[in-house]
Amino acid sequence: MNIRPDQEMFAFSAETLRIDEAAETERVVSALRAQLRGMRKRGLVLGLSGGIDSSVSVALAVRAVGAKNVFCLFMPENDSDPESLRLGRLVAETFGVEAVVEDVGPTLAAMGCYERRDAFIRELVPDYGPGWASKIVIANALEGDGYNISSLVVQDPGGKRTKLRMPPSVYLGIVAATSMKQRTRKQLEYYHADRLNFAVLGTPNRLEYDQGFFVKNGDGAADVKPIAHLYKSQVYALAAYLGVPEEICRRPPTTDTYSLEQTQEEFYFSLPYDRMDLCLYGLNTGLSAEDVGRAADLSAAQVDRVWADIAAKRKATRYLHLGPQLVQPVAEIGE
Repeated sequence: MNIRPDQEMFAFSAETLRIDEAAETERVVSALRAQLRGMRKRGLVLGLSGGIDSSVSVALAVRAVGAKNVFCLFMPENDSDPESLRLGRLVAETFGVEAVVEDVGPTLAAMGCYERRDAFIRELVPDYGPGWASKIVIANALEGDGYNISSLVVQDPGGKRTKLRMPPSVYLGIVAATSMKQRTRKQLEYYHADRLNFAVLGTPNRLEYDQGFFVKNGDGAADVKPIAHLYKSQVYALAAYLGVPEEICRRPPTTDTYSLEQTQEEFYFSLPYDRMDLCLYGLNTGLSAEDVGRAADLSAAQVDRVWADIAAKRKATRYLHLGPQLVQPVAEIGE
């Protein structure tokens, strides 16, 4: 997928990212089976959010090892949208997998997740408390100099919203507190994986994996990541092929992390996923900004800004992809 096409024979468009869904399904299924054999694991555990990525991952897991060897977790917390749980249950029923609810809200409250977050918010909004809601948003890279500045949006009990710039300490504090959600969920995934002798399946697509849209040792932790090579638009194509419920295929990607509804575009990416896919593919394969712009309905200057944002996120999140750093290499068992 990353081989640069012949420029003289090639017209770049969304069709370029089309895949053979049947062949791709077989490739992923074969890889999962081989990976599990290598790990001596007999099944797969994953968190099921009702989003497109986890839904496709469940469908692929069932094809690889059978429904009886796939175990799913619904892990709502105090800020979760109830719709996510409803849609997650719909996916579990569609593919016939066992799934349980593990409400992580009480655990997060006991660890101070919500109070720690709210304390940082109160540095900017002293009245913030019960009845209020919040989220973090970014400034669109297309509208500025390629720098995505994060802002805090709060909503008071009367429904009035206010947007505020955050100093780095407040931003980092809020993100650190909310990251406890993903890390707590991952603890439960590995608990169930250990008791079943299953492996943990991670659900990032290529855009999320490339751009570091995950929490280290949280949703970034997994034994297998079967769709990390697929662009988000390709994941949607697989969803239709694999029989993911239409309601989920139509649902916009969300974070479901903050108490205010929030799209992934608001929180992290410069553009909707289909246009981000085109920009990322164009950058990966050495296409011109003009060619990418025609396909994504952007000017060449706008494409350059998106590419600058992609490069900046790759640099800033490189740490997330790193394993533990050693003083010197240590030979693995069997070498």
